[in-house]
Amino acid sequence: MRLRTSLVALAVALVSLATTSPNTRAITEPKSITSAAMPGAGPVPIADLFYTRTTGGGAWSPDGKEIVFISNFTGRLNLWKVNSAGGWPIQLTQSDDRQGGAVWSLDGKSILYESDRGGAELYDIYSIPADGGPAKNLTHTDDISETGALFSPDGKSLAIAYKPKVSSIVDIAIFDCASGAVRNLTQETSKDRVWTHPIWSPDGKYLYATRGNVRETDLSIYRIEAASGKKEELTPHEGESRFAAGALSPDGQRLLISADRPGGYPNVALLDISTRKSEWATDTQWDASPNYFSPDGSKFTYLINEDGRSDLYLADTATRRGQKLNFPPGLNVFAGNPSPFSPDGRSLLLRHQSSTEVTELWVYDIAAQRARQLSYSAVGSLLAARIPPSQIVHYKSFDGMVISAFLWVPFNLQRDGSNPAIVLPHGGPTGQTVDSFSRTVIALVSRGYIVIAPNVRGSTGYGLAFQNANVKDLGGGDLEDEVAGADFLIATGYVDAKKIGITGGSYGGYMTLMAIGKKPGVWAAAVEQYGIINWFTMLQHEDALLQEYEKSLLGDPEKDRAVYENASPIKYLRDAKAPLLVLQGENDIRVPKEEAEQVVAIYKEIGRPVDSHFYPQEGHGFAKRENQIDAITRMVAWFDRYLKGQQH
Repeated sequence: MRLRTSLVALAVALVSLATTSPNTRAITEPKSITSAAMPGAGPVPIADLFYTRTTGGGAWSPDGKEIVFISNFTGRLNLWKVNSAGGWPIQLTQSDDRQGGAVWSLDGKSILYESDRGGAELYDIYSIPADGGPAKNLTHTDDISETGALFSPDGKSLAIAYKPKVSSIVDIAIFDCASGAVRNLTQETSKDRVWTHPIWSPDGKYLYATRGNVRETDLSIYRIEAASGKKEELTPHEGESRFAAGALSPDGQRLLISADRPGGYPNVALLDISTRKSEWATDTQWDASPNYFSPDGSKFTYLINEDGRSDLYLADTATRRGQKLNFPPGLNVFAGNPSPFSPDGRSLLLRHQSSTEVTELWVYDIAAQRARQLSYSAVGSLLAARIPPSQIVHYKSFDGMVISAFLWVPFNLQRDGSNPAIVLPHGGPTGQTVDSFSRTVIALVSRGYIVIAPNVRGSTGYGLAFQNANVKDLGGGDLEDEVAGADFLIATGYVDAKKIGITGGSYGGYMTLMAIGKKPGVWAAAVEQYGIINWFTMLQHEDALLQEYEKSLLGDPEKDRAVYENASPIKYLRDAKAPLLVLQGENDIRVPKEEAEQVVAIYKEIGRPVDSHFYPQEGHGFAKRENQIDAITRMVAWFDRYLKGQQH
């Protein structure tokens, strides 16, 4: 019997029974939106937003006394460590390049991490003494990206993600710590398949991993012999379905997995490796994600993302019944590489952020059900700032499809139809706007712009059918969903229909270009960040893995040539009217600078107002603090000029 059939038929005690779902979202009455009074509210200084640090990662030391994490305290994403009981952090690395993926060696004497080169996404694995000292490049390859280092149980080997620069394939490889030799373990042959999330068995004989297509709509779990590379599929299925490995129990007998319930909604289950039978842990139509087992295996953790806000759960392994952690609403995630559990199993490492709170590390005491803040990233002026919070709204698009969106309304507005607004499409398109601390949003909303960020068709978080709803229709229905978001803003009574701008990065940049070209009457100004103008030229210049992703959305470039042409902004851009600012990293391998150069050339040809800035040694998005500040400053000045009539 196929695993999917047994999962569907299985009657079990469920950990989480959601009371809402994507199908129960109530439509928001636009006139119910209000602007709160807040005396003294004003623009948040852009510098304050970026001198407020970005904090990420997080990994317990083997003795539980220290935590290594990533911070841009100095304006660059480098490694820091802090006492797990609290205290002042210590900087471990100094580099202009972004770093991440930090993990401790089993003896606690060193820390491994990955580092990029000028935004080109060619990562090497480095080692640095845990007490500080010079870093050593372990992999030292100019044409291969190695990421996600995970120690074997004996500490002699690393499992890593292995991607040659010219290849679309991401394999799992074994790195021998003594010799430095790398052995490709999975040796994938299909260009549109990638291997992710390797997990060692307790005896080191096997690795469990997930093999899936580039768009992550069809995934399966495999067991791989570490010595030979022999593979065994644990979750065979027919048609598109998603099975992804999360963690292995300490006794090596069960996998904590994600699996689709009917309708294409990912849920958490426990897979018995010997019998191949699974027991559900959740039953929800929101995204449920598995996380990790406690050191003794008696508990496990998982997360539920409900409409862009996430809650954390701690479950009893025997009963699979979970309890939501006592934590504020927002975007909550488990930190910890590989585990959020402290070595003694008494605490959990978490990250929390919201629309008004920057990301911070927290340590959660399981017995006391209480958390304490570990990192402090916000500058004092930002803590005192008055920042309008996000709210979730729902509206119907042109065809009746319900769209969720985050909305931010400035303080002290009059409902007189005179205010400017910004539509903020997200990247991806296989992605989702979530309740995060957005410096872009805060810079705009604190300056009087109403901002809406729709989760249009093609977004994750609302089931597989919704995610697939823009395949071979990029810039079609999903663009109409963005326009419906602009219509919602006008219907609130606050917004002037002649003062609506649009901005986004990556696919959001693409959507910005499609919007101003295909719907020129809607937009009064635009800021396009590293967006696509021509899907054919993208295929010539972009990373090989992204080429496969593009084809998974648009089809074969020869057979489906009309699809590519109709989805390319270059077909419509000469009809654009909105003044346009273009921002681009020179080393971007995802959306190469040639795309931005074409945009600027067309705008100059048609004589529309255009300006551009290209950032050296930056890739897909801007990682250096001075460039982040410069980009937002240019954006605000552009919108102030063309939506407010102000000159800076």
